[in-house]
Amino acid sequence: MKPRSSGPEGGYAESRDTLARVGGLRAALQAHDAWAEVALEVLADKGLAHHHVRLVGTGLLARIPKQSQIGLVPDANLRHQQKCFERAQPSGHTPFCAGVLPVGPALPRGALIVQEIDGPPAVLPRDLDAMAQALASLHALGMPAAPARPPLQDASDPLQHLHAEISAQARFMPQAALPDQVRAAIDSEMQALAASVALPDRPPRSLIAFDAHPGNFLMRGIGDAVLVDLEKCRYSYPGLDLAHATLYTSTTWDVSTRAVLTPDEVAGFYRCWNAALDPGHASAARPWHLPLRRAMWLWSITWCCKWRALSSLAPGTAGQGEDWSAANSDASLAEHVRDRVDHYLSPEGVAFTLHEFAQLPRILAQ
Repeated sequence: MKPRSSGPEGGYAESRDTLARVGGLRAALQAHDAWAEVALEVLADKGLAHHHVRLVGTGLLARIPKQSQIGLVPDANLRHQQKCFERAQPSGHTPFCAGVLPVGPALPRGALIVQEIDGPPAVLPRDLDAMAQALASLHALGMPAAPARPPLQDASDPLQHLHAEISAQARFMPQAALPDQVRAAIDSEMQALAASVALPDRPPRSLIAFDAHPGNFLMRGIGDAVLVDLEKCRYSYPGLDLAHATLYTSTTWDVSTRAVLTPDEVAGFYRCWNAALDPGHASAARPWHLPLRRAMWLWSITWCCKWRALSSLAPGTAGQGEDWSAANSDASLAEHVRDRVDHYLSPEGVAFTLHEFAQLPRILAQ
């Protein structure tokens, strides 16, 4: 199954925004002989950070930013995304970047030209092992020398930095109008994270995606998963990717990959990743799987608070970096995100995850 598309040059949604997007891309492509006359096909709006346009017959997509999820101005955002694709490519489980269309009047945020992965979405739990192996290939790339790490985030203490990120998002909790029990649960998990930060030990670091939810995986073949969204790559802890791939807030996020995993299925995913890594690396990472899972859930749930607080703003209100305005996306996508955010911030949504946290230590120890 492929993303729903508009047909060449606009088709189903000839909105002013769609036509402007295609027109800007067409103008920018004139500087590239190989792509100047290619037919364009606008894909369905499925994400909060990018529009995608197929360069028909080339095996390539234009990836046009709506915003920068990490708060970068357009030029810096484009360079950062290019490096994310380039750093991850040696894993063999990510698309390649074929070119960059610079920021300019036609494309105010520029665009990347990336490989289109022609395959269906991952199906859970069937494709969990393939996802684990794809992530293991990314994490096995290791750490380059310090001067070669920028512009990707390379915090001296990634856990402390993550705690600061989560704390910044948590400032939106009052605006999110949370039920008392949800607020109490988040506060309790924040205290647990602070206790982990206070410990001297840390797990091994590597290149990670930091956006490894199942909706970002496509299947190139049986048992061969490709991680297609690399905007947020950083040098940090692989356990954050493992959590993001299997948390309830991730597996029920995207309609095309929606599934509710059992604790046994989650544990099997972790075991598959452990088996695919160097034994020393896997052994050092294992004690941190659960603390980082809880930290990644905190990041996700506080992001939900932030989105709820900011999504009603007009586009561009936040400047040229982050822009969570729901008006940047199709109404159906914005409604889907609102539904998911409302559920994850509900007592029922939080209780599901906390119940899993209570069960996993015993199951992972088996």
